[in-house]
Amino acid sequence: MKVFISGGCKNGKSTLAESAACALRRRGEPLYYIATMRPHDAEDIARIKRHRRERQGKGFITFEIGTDIEKALRIADVDGTFLLDSLTALCANEMFTEHGIDLGAAERVEKQLEAFLSGVKNAVVVSDFIYAEPMMFDEYTDAYIRALSVLDRCAARVCDTVVEVCAGTPYIHKGELIV
Repeated sequence: MKVFISGGCKNGKSTLAESAACALRRRGEPLYYIATMRPHDAEDIARIKRHRRERQGKGFITFEIGTDIEKALRIADVDGTFLLDSLTALCANEMFTEHGIDLGAAERVEKQLEAFLSGVKNAVVVSDFIYAEPMMFDEYTDAYIRALSVLDRCAARVCDTVVEVCAGTPYIHKGELIV
């Protein structure tokens, strides 16, 4: 089963995703946490530490994969359950590199995401809903928002369940959620 969870920042997506991944896991199968965030400041480091504490004792094997999500297919047991947190960071990592801005990242990462999701037995994918901001942004931020929307639509299309978390409440738009 594949589950896509989206919603605003700090709305409980990660907690819900952990519960869903644990519920999907079958006894004896591995449980993987694919961390995509690359810390850039003290707030990022604190968030990573908090997420690690929250996962402690739940049986997650953590891989830090900031780019090339298909790598998970090569280093983990595809019959396990995967929690990919998050598409938001993965998209940023792939698009904004030390070599500049890759405006073609969305198409490449969409193919990788489809391959990842079709290659694993169970997955929970998390992304941030960032589309409601009425402000005008520079061309690169707009390009990033468009790229993330490509990945979110891909995840929503491929996944069996689509959930939006708003103010801590999950709203199921497709399928059913097992937690």
